[in-house]
Parts: sequence; C-alpha cells; structure tokens
Amino acid sequence: MQIIHVSSFPITRKSPNLHAVSIKLSNGLTRNGHNVLNVSDRDVARMSAFGYRRLGTRHANRVLREICEMHRPDLLLLGHADVISPETVAAIRRDRPALRVIQWNVDPLFEPDNVARINAKLDVVDATLISTAGAELEQFRRPGHLVGFLPNPVDFSIETARNHERAELPFEVFYACRNPAHPPRCVFGRDWNMNEFCAQLQQLCPELRMTLPGIAGRPPLKGYEFQQSMCEAGIGLNISRRPDSWLYSSDRLAQLAGNGMVVAMERGTGYETLFTAKQMLFASSLEELATGLRALAADPAQRMAMATAGRARYHELFNERIVARYIEQVAAGPVDPRDYEWPTLLPG
Repeated sequence: MQIIHVSSFPITRKSPNLHAVSIKLSNGLTRNGHNVLNVSDRDVARMSAFGYRRLGTRHANRVLREICEMHRPDLLLLGHADVISPETVAAIRRDRPALRVIQWNVDPLFEPDNVARINAKLDVVDATLISTAGAELEQFRRPGHLVGFLPNPVDFSIETARNHERAELPFEVFYACRNPAHPPRCVFGRDWNMNEFCAQLQQLCPELRMTLPGIAGRPPLKGYEFQQSMCEAGIGLNISRRPDSWLYSSDRLAQLAGNGMVVAMERGTGYETLFTAKQMLFASSLEELATGLRALAADPAQRMAMATAGRARYHELFNERIVARYIEQVAAGPVDPRDYEWPTLLPG
C-alpha cells in the first residue's frame, strides 16, 4: 500500500520522543513492504506560523490535502492528528473514494478531552484503534465503523538496551514521571502524589538504588538521555494514571520490556492474562511490590531470567511488524481474531 501517516514525529525540539508509537508503526509498515510517507501535522503548522501551532492549522490542513492529491494513498493513518480537521479528512475522501482511513490513539479514555478528540473524527474514519480494550470501547461503536484495541508496540531498533543480559547495573529500579504531583495517580487503591509514593517505596526498600527522572525535583529526561537512563536499571515500574482500564498502559510498558527490564506493575490491569509471573512482576499492594523488588534485586540471575522471558514474550505479542500487520488487516479486512492472542476488534 501507499500510506500517508499523520502524527507527531520527533523532528523538532517540540516533539523529542524517540520512542514515539508513530515511529514504530511506520517502521513496522515499511518493514512489511509498504511505502509510508510520514507527515508531522503539528510541526507543519508550527513552521508555517513562526512556531505557533494554532496559527498554522489552516496551512497544515491544506498541505495534507495537497500531499494526498500528489501521492494518492491507499491508507490514511491518523495518530493523534489533532491539527487535522474532520472536514479535511472528509474532503480527502471525496477526492479519493477508495481511500481507507484509520485513526489510532494511545491516550487514556478516562480523560474526557481525549474521548472528545476521538469522537471528533469517528464519522470520517473507517476504524478507530485505541490502547484500551474491553467495555470502554463500546462508546465508540458506530454502524459501519470498526473499533478495537491497539497494543503499544516494541521495536528493537528503538528499544536497544539489553539489560536482561547484565548481572551488574548502576540501579535496581527505574521509574520516570514528568508530572508526579498533578494529577494524582491511583495505585493500589489510593491516590498518590508520586513523589510520596517513591519516597515510601524507598523506605520499604532502603537498600535498593533507584533512578527516578522527574521525581522529587529531579529533571525529567527526553530523547537520547531518556533512553540512556533506561539502560541503567534492572527493573522498571510501569505505573499508569489508573489501573482499571482493561489493558490500558502508557507506552512506557513497551519501553521497559523492550530495553530488557523486568516490568513491575499492578495486578488487575489485564496484562496478567497475557504474561505469567515468570515474565513480569505483578503486585496488589505496595508491600507486595517492595517484597518482589527486593527479591529480584538480591538475585540477579532470577531478575535476568524474568527480564529475558518478559522481553521475548512482549516481542512475540507486540513487535512493530505484528502491530503494523494488524493495522493493515483492519484497513483491508477481514481480521481473524485467532491470529492474535490479545483482543482485536469489537464484534460487529
């Protein structure tokens, strides 16, 4: 297929995320044999208006339509392409009636603004794929419109560390949080300021060395520095804002597993149905988490074995080519759910 992929790509200081889902999906589609043209809608808008995205919105919409006229795509893939209006997508579809359009979204559905952004394009896309599964997707059902789960992909050309092969590392535990105090995060049944959560965890595990970018006044990291920080720890905490959205996680999950860390996360998110206790560390309380961390830190061989198994399993399920193939099948139809161990589309 000829594919135009509109999303945020790390080409300026405004978008420094080297681990962006957009890159991984484009990599997977290209490696599966498709021609992919990446369009960073936000940066097109900014660059046309002296760095002010809102002032460049009209220009970015016009440019996308011109690009589609020039390259005649078979698939228009929209990932958080909020600069692009539904009216522009509808106009592009009128220009190319055979075009398939898919939007993907990896933000949580407990954020009303995100739900509104998804709803804005429901009537002009063929399918919507979201990094949450289960009943919460029902709100996006429309006649003739597909909706389903999108895993956070891992890509070993991006997640390049091999911590699972290293018995000695500078730190036992990694956790990064850009905004630790607001909003609070619900972990183990209560709301936490993550500065306080990490302080209490350190009290329970005083012997563990923790690298905590963004916590307790430490500067948050991005780009190359963020990847380097993930190369230094054996266990990564995967803590999302809430644990009650089925299979929802930030893309940090793929980053931790892909870089060879043991992923430690709350039990009940749904991932314990896809991974075993020998592949990830699951806990139902802060005390259980602390006990698990201390046991793994004291036994590097066990930690390396669990990280190796978890990394391999995550790649088996969610590598960039498999997730890209799923998108291709959603676009061309039909998707056979037996091809995937994770939930795919809601039944029609």
